[in-house]
Amino acid sequence: MKIPRIYVDTSVIGGCFDIEFEEWSIGLIQDFFDQKYIVVLSEVTSAELAEAPEQIRVLYSKLLEISEFLKISEEALQLLTSYVKRKILSSRYRNDMLHIALATVAGVDVLVSWNYKHIVRFDKIRLFNAVNIENSYKELSIYSPIEVTTHGKEN
Repeated sequence: MKIPRIYVDTSVIGGCFDIEFEEWSIGLIQDFFDQKYIVVLSEVTSAELAEAPEQIRVLYSKLLEISEFLKISEEALQLLTSYVKRKILSSRYRNDMLHIALATVAGVDVLVSWNYKHIVRFDKIRLFNAVNIENSYKELSIYSPIEVTTHGKEN
């Protein structure tokens, strides 16, 4: 059976050190170390975490050792441009859109985030997926860690 590939954005890693999100973020990270899922990270995540607190950077380093790593590609940048043209989000949130573009182009199974304002939001997911389909990509499933981890109260 194929192991699902899950792209995690910065919020999931930082969530391991936030009382509100730690249970499910830590559970998902444990799922990666237990090889239930393949963690997919990117240059965007690396850049966003470059100045993060040390404990977050240490965890990220450990995840890098077991991850699939995506570099920013011309193909992802072209898809990002399509998102920008459709005004799905303000250009201030370029990195949020770039996470989605990278995950889409890489064909991951799921993108996981705690960003309910710009990413894990029904209306935005529909808009991103409409652009994905227009550009001949498959739809991207987007969830919070609560919906994906096999650990925690909810599961």
